[in-house]
Amino acid sequence: MHDEFLCHVTAYGTCDGRRIGVPLGTYRAPTLALALWWLRDRASWIAERLDPSPETSNLPTGVLVPVADTVPDVPAKLRAWCADVGQQGLVAEELAGGRLVRIATRDDTTEYELLAESVDALRMQRMHRTLPALIVPVA
Repeated sequence: MHDEFLCHVTAYGTCDGRRIGVPLGTYRAPTLALALWWLRDRASWIAERLDPSPETSNLPTGVLVPVADTVPDVPAKLRAWCADVGQQGLVAEELAGGRLVRIATRDDTTEYELLAESVDALRMQRMHRTLPALIVPVA
């Protein structure tokens, strides 16, 4: 069982023809349950900022405008992921197995990415990357 998990949320867009990532948060979760909670919390946070409820927000009248039907509904996708118990179980299994989990969705301008990985798995990858350099003889 992996004990700690590193979680990241990033938004990617294009500027001057280049893909640019904007970090939206990082969390080092001490347990699997807290890693899952944080990913759901950040997904909900993004959804609420992209699509706030008019009844509960203090926004001036006319600020919220509908988007075209052709634009993917990122907030709905993120909310659906948060509510899907099966998906949460799958993410938990992958993380517990030491595998990287990436949840991503996009609209017409931005990709939103949630990542989580076991800290133990990251350490092992670093060890494996450096191992060949340690055994290569110097001529």
